[in-house]
Amino acid sequence: MTEHFDMVIVGAGISGVGMAYHLQKRCPDRTYVILEGRERLGGTWDLFRYPGIRSDSDMHTLGFSFQPWNDAKAIADGPSIRSYVDSTAREHGIDRHIRFRTTVKSAAWSTADARWTVDAEGADGERVTYTCDFLSMCSGYYNYARGYTPDFPGVGAFEGQVVHPQFWPEDLDYAGKRVVVIGSGATAVTLVPELAKRAAHVTMLQRSPTYVVSRPAEDAVANWLRSRLPRKLAYGVTRWKNVLFGMFFYNMARKRPARIKERLLGMVREHLGPDYDVATHFTPRYNPWDQRLCLVPDADLFAAIKGGQASVATDTIDRFTPTGIRLHSGAELAADIVVTATGLELQLLSGVEFRVDGEVKNLARSLNYKGMMFSDIPNLAYFFGYTNASWTLKADLTATYVCRLLNTMRKRGMRQATPRNDDPSVTEQPFLDFTSGYVQRAIDHLPKQGSKKPWRVNQNYALDIMALKFGSVDDAMTFSNPARVSARRAA
Repeated sequence: MTEHFDMVIVGAGISGVGMAYHLQKRCPDRTYVILEGRERLGGTWDLFRYPGIRSDSDMHTLGFSFQPWNDAKAIADGPSIRSYVDSTAREHGIDRHIRFRTTVKSAAWSTADARWTVDAEGADGERVTYTCDFLSMCSGYYNYARGYTPDFPGVGAFEGQVVHPQFWPEDLDYAGKRVVVIGSGATAVTLVPELAKRAAHVTMLQRSPTYVVSRPAEDAVANWLRSRLPRKLAYGVTRWKNVLFGMFFYNMARKRPARIKERLLGMVREHLGPDYDVATHFTPRYNPWDQRLCLVPDADLFAAIKGGQASVATDTIDRFTPTGIRLHSGAELAADIVVTATGLELQLLSGVEFRVDGEVKNLARSLNYKGMMFSDIPNLAYFFGYTNASWTLKADLTATYVCRLLNTMRKRGMRQATPRNDDPSVTEQPFLDFTSGYVQRAIDHLPKQGSKKPWRVNQNYALDIMALKFGSVDDAMTFSNPARVSARRAA
């Protein structure tokens, strides 16, 4: 049996729940279903369960625009975030629309029918089929089934345990153990201070340093405002405060990288003291925001290092040994447990196969439209957040734009909206201007952005508000496929 909905939403994380809310509010007569491959909602915040898992953005911008974050901590732990997403879905009745353990495999568009046919695998392995007028892909940007781990020489000889954070064993006992965490990104700087609370010692082994910035776990201004203003007003003011500060800091980093770099490294020295080798262990080879900065709440990483419970080794791996890791410098790190916090494997739209009128489409060869659609692919939106700000800021704007598009289609009596690039002067550029390893490994599997609007990706919330909330829906968008007369009368 095939079920039909006005919209199919793939993924019940922050993006999917947000899309559902805006659809209910702005297009209240549209039907929808959310297809979620896992057993619970929450997306990233349900998948990752390693010790200390937390946000690396403040919750006043990572939270929903319509649902105030009321906890005192602005840098929140993973379980609290999942609970927040869950309670939001229940409060707005979104949870009743979720089909769990339903994994989308393919989607095929028919111009004649003006609809997508979505094939999925259900809980018991059976095939289930849905059709929809519009498809929203809210499934994230990485492979949930596999993380990235390099081929380390000799790893099979290691007598200890090797763990990837994406698949943390619930029964892993690291108390009193020597732990080496390979990596220097957000996951590594989160794990190290948390593991150091119980482990004998934790070493963060990095090939090269990352910019690490400390900020208070609690936002004093936000908490003060919440005690004096209505909660929605306080939340809105705090949200804009943090958005504007983030934009200011990012722009300063791009315009005056040397000055910002000096300030960031000076802050690290203030935490670790003048005798610590900041030049080796915390001075990256790139400028601020060429890669994402790592946030640590209340300087917990620096406190663990200064207290001797943790240390940093900056070197490359020669090979694993039975008792640890030998480095190219000749040093050896003894370990009982090695954690490979070596990154994510990017995956475009969860690896779903897309066809348009029988033709398989390689979306990596398409041109990005407004950071949310693909050239020549009708009635399909995907959600991809900012690299320099909270994911939810862009997801929220994408959802509101999709609703504008749906309402415009209905008003004009059209069933199809397709981005088309008819400007020969638009040249292709990489989708993400980011030097992080996980991006560079997948750059050939991502769509391209164009050299001009609306094909450029704005890594700027203010510009996107103007483009997606108030800008034209007609720029490079073709509306076609008129609704049948009977359908118009029914509408």
